[in-house]
Amino acid sequence: MLSLLALKSITSGFFIILLLFEEVIILEKTVNAKEGIFSIKKIKSVNSMVKLSLLSVLAYIFMIIEFPVPLFPSFLKLDLSDLPALVGAFSFGPLAGVIIEFIKNLLHVLTMTKTGGVGELANFLVGCALVVPASSLYLLKRKRSYALYGMLLGTIVMAIVGGVMNYYVLIPFYAKMMPMEQIINLGNAVNGAITDLKTLILYSIVPFNIFKGVIISVITGAIYKKISYILR
Repeated sequence: MLSLLALKSITSGFFIILLLFEEVIILEKTVNAKEGIFSIKKIKSVNSMVKLSLLSVLAYIFMIIEFPVPLFPSFLKLDLSDLPALVGAFSFGPLAGVIIEFIKNLLHVLTMTKTGGVGELANFLVGCALVVPASSLYLLKRKRSYALYGMLLGTIVMAIVGGVMNYYVLIPFYAKMMPMEQIINLGNAVNGAITDLKTLILYSIVPFNIFKGVIISVITGAIYKKISYILR
């Protein structure tokens, strides 16, 4: 079942990438974009597009596989879907990471969404908040120290964006289906300091995104050099 879903997703992801690149190439010609970290030159070959489609589908599969984390409310579940996006961004540049995040969430909207795209939009923005700063700093100088500093910066930005998105978009959306008091109680059950929306964001959402960013960064740091030759 999962293999069939993955095959369909790979095919869909590849054609989505083709459509995206057609628009991006037109835009690049229109604005006469110069070479830089957001240049599409590294990712517009067929070989690169195939690799990006595979990374996008892998991210989509990782998005489906999620699990609760002790010490956090039950509605916060950890997934590693930003890992392929970060690896792709380190290899091909920030634009590749954004494309992987976009396709991952688009596939999720088309197949499994429970929020009408609201949750996927938030996931896209939060994922990009990690991937873009991390890969941008790394590509300035391809050294391990720059990768570490980039992932640290990306984790901080992701925590901030995640907090803002949950405060203004996600939790108000879920409050239409579940009373806000019940959502707060879920947080209070694991942390007595959580008594309202602001403390839920401060003591639960932000720490969770920091934890997620650290996990993804550690795994990326451990595997990137070992698998980077495959992506070249």
